[in-house]
Amino acid sequence: MEIAPNTTSSSSSADTSAEARSEVQEYLEVSHEKHQLFPRAALVGFCAGGVAVIFRALLAGADALRNQLIQWAYAMPIFGWIFPVLFSAAGALIAGALVFRYAPEAGGSGIPHLKAVLHRLRGLNWARVLIVKMVSGVLAIGSGLALGREGPTVQMGGAVADGIARRLKVSPQDRLTLTAAGAGAGLAAAFNAPLSGLVFVLEEMRRDFRPAVFGAAFVAAALADVVARLVSGQLPVFTVPNYAMPALASLPAFALLGFVAGLLGVVFNRSLLGMLDSMTRFTGRSKLVICAAVGATAGLVAWFHPMAVGSGHELAETVLTDKIPYATIPFLFILRFGLTVASYGTGAAGGIFSPLLVLGALLGLGMGHLVHSILPALAAEPGVFAVVGMAAYFTAIVRAPLTGILLITEMTGSYEQMLPLLAGSFCAYAVAEYLRDFPIYEALLHRDLLRGGIANIHAEPIVAEFEIDADAPFAGKLVQELGLPAGCVLVRCYTDGREWVPTAATRLEPHMRISALISPEAENALETLRLGCASQRIGPATQ
Repeated sequence: MEIAPNTTSSSSSADTSAEARSEVQEYLEVSHEKHQLFPRAALVGFCAGGVAVIFRALLAGADALRNQLIQWAYAMPIFGWIFPVLFSAAGALIAGALVFRYAPEAGGSGIPHLKAVLHRLRGLNWARVLIVKMVSGVLAIGSGLALGREGPTVQMGGAVADGIARRLKVSPQDRLTLTAAGAGAGLAAAFNAPLSGLVFVLEEMRRDFRPAVFGAAFVAAALADVVARLVSGQLPVFTVPNYAMPALASLPAFALLGFVAGLLGVVFNRSLLGMLDSMTRFTGRSKLVICAAVGATAGLVAWFHPMAVGSGHELAETVLTDKIPYATIPFLFILRFGLTVASYGTGAAGGIFSPLLVLGALLGLGMGHLVHSILPALAAEPGVFAVVGMAAYFTAIVRAPLTGILLITEMTGSYEQMLPLLAGSFCAYAVAEYLRDFPIYEALLHRDLLRGGIANIHAEPIVAEFEIDADAPFAGKLVQELGLPAGCVLVRCYTDGREWVPTAATRLEPHMRISALISPEAENALETLRLGCASQRIGPATQ
């Protein structure tokens, strides 16, 4: 009796063997990738940390010079105000002129431009950006414009990484990974917050959780933080009293704070975008005149209230320690709000990270005192609300809750306030999402791409990567239904740790990552892909 061969068993064994070989090969490739990438990420972190330290030192010197000038001018009470006005106007004028003439991509925080680079929508002249960003940022923030050093430090970290990657001749994919790691290293060094730098890369900049990206960002952020702490010390950025852990019964009060922060965050985003749209009517010399006028206004404010200008670090620390008169909080909030929007509208180098934290602290302390006056048991220490207000307002505007919570925790050392931070940030996020407002960096990127155009910006075929948002137009559609132009082909899909080459019958699902090969002749391919994968939120940037 002849026994038939067990073809099913043989086929199963062959499949298992092939799967095992595939897993081994993948393991070896990842190990090789880490072996090369991580030492380079360490170099990026060291250099980005060094640049952050230099930038911080130059800004400290500029702030000291401005304050000394104001103190000297107080000896002439009648006309002494002229000197800080002229000082700030000149600084803002030169800062704006440097950006407009030599590197427009270095204007503002630079984070939207870096996001465009990581999405292969823009190029990066790393040396030009690094120099102009450093000089313009010192002049703008040092002159008193209400801007922060963290955004510029993020962009400069990315520029340093890009320069290192090009010098080492790494692959385009690894160069983008190192650029993202450099951005996180810049944030880590600016705030003495390595975990925040890592999460910022994963949540906001790259949105890629592959082990290579995670590891590179982690190594770069940690080493950059070590470099910064060797110079500036190991204490948190803000000195905050040891506030007791609030009672669970007070969580609704923090949720209310998050609700208000969400509403005012949307107001901030739309005000900032409206200011930028208004500034487009000015060109050439008239734009420089606006820069000088905003700088002169900041100088006049500095004459009466020196803490209200610049990055606002001293003001934020005063608010966090609850050493500011309650009656002045609304005035300071409105003043800093307007000055921040106007300063960013000039186009000079400077970010909104620190200004947002100042506004959030003022909002939180105001809410804390209001709750304390009505229900003292729920807000025994109003200063706790200032800590939570920073995270909630940041979350409402940037829409990166994990980064916001970790950032405030690392900056203040307030680990006991984790539940209030979660409650406030969640409510702020929910309100901003419900109002369908664009996150500020997404809105700024969208605005930049619409104004500058992203069609035909590359002279050779490129590979672009996108993640499909839950309510994006492409979500749930077949590849053959996307209407992609000729010369644009999807070459890779990735989801849940699995990747494959798509076909015309492949259905795109929410949160799936796709890669597209785009030729220079593919008209409006990048715009089609970006809009198709993005959320359908409607905000000022899209109108």
